[in-house]
Amino acid sequence: MSDEMNSRPTVRELFTDRLGILGLRSGQILLVLVLATVAVFALIQLKLVVIPILIALILAAAASPVIGFLRRKGVSAIIATWITLIAAIVVFGGIITLIVVAVRGQWEELAASATDGIDQLFEFVENGPIPVDQAQIDTVRETVLDFLTSSQFGTGALAGVTVAGEIITGAVLVVVILFFFLKDGDRIWAFFLRPFHGHVLARGQRIGTTAVRTLGGYVRGTATVALVDAIAIGVGLAILRVPLALPLAVVVFLSAFIPLIGATVAGILAALVALVSLGPGAALIVIIIVIAVNQLEGNFLQPVVMAQSLKLHPLVILLALTAGTILGGIVGAVLSVPIAAVAWAIIKIWDVPAPVPAPQRAVGRKKRK
Repeated sequence: MSDEMNSRPTVRELFTDRLGILGLRSGQILLVLVLATVAVFALIQLKLVVIPILIALILAAAASPVIGFLRRKGVSAIIATWITLIAAIVVFGGIITLIVVAVRGQWEELAASATDGIDQLFEFVENGPIPVDQAQIDTVRETVLDFLTSSQFGTGALAGVTVAGEIITGAVLVVVILFFFLKDGDRIWAFFLRPFHGHVLARGQRIGTTAVRTLGGYVRGTATVALVDAIAIGVGLAILRVPLALPLAVVVFLSAFIPLIGATVAGILAALVALVSLGPGAALIVIIIVIAVNQLEGNFLQPVVMAQSLKLHPLVILLALTAGTILGGIVGAVLSVPIAAVAWAIIKIWDVPAPVPAPQRAVGRKKRK
């Protein structure tokens, strides 16, 4: 009996053999996944607060060079903050006002042209050399048109923020939070780092500096690329005399903030309008213009403008866009890529060793003989 008792594995042995270690690691992974799911669910429930915080953080990172320049010129923190904030409101407000005034009353015509273009495209597929079932064409067409014209598309695009009161509340929160980020951003981060010391404190400081640099570079670079794309494609559409060239240029500018997918959607929309108004030849030329602009952007403009702010594989960007769209609609798609870029930048500098101090020079030097 005693031999049987001695042959049974102890509890310690059960947890320290290969199967036990595998079970412990599996349990730890499941626990991390559960905690991450709970955290994401909580953030979604608080999206009216979380989204303004993220937007304000990104805008503050983009405006950090302006704050730094004013502070170096001797301007106080509060004055520099007010100057930057008022200038940002005037610039963004002026741009939005100009866009609304310029394209007001043309969006319905743009949607109608896109719908007609889809009809012509499906008619070409139906009468083309490749036999396609008419029922399948009708199903796909109805699905696309219902998605674009239904109210569900609008609610999804705004990530659930459809009530005017919520939109106003979010905008006010963005302005207020942006003010404090501009004024006391470094102090706020230093407050969170107070409990840490040594290499952990140095790591926290690296994370803060890297996040601001990555977010700011991403926003400024994306805005520059979007402006160049909108001007180039808008000029091309105007030369071809494609109707609604200005609204299409606005769509190109806004869609540039959604990498990969945005440029494709804007190019398809421009080609559909050209197809309806000027025929297949003009639509083909528009597609060539869009592809040429995208190639120039990807090979020349982005490497120079974006620099090190966005070094992500296209598959990672696509996965981030998918997750962001599912969780937050269009707003989530716009915010997902810079968040992923910051996460990757933080991972790269997480365990960077501290710089070795340079050896101190001797106070006195030996006299030459």
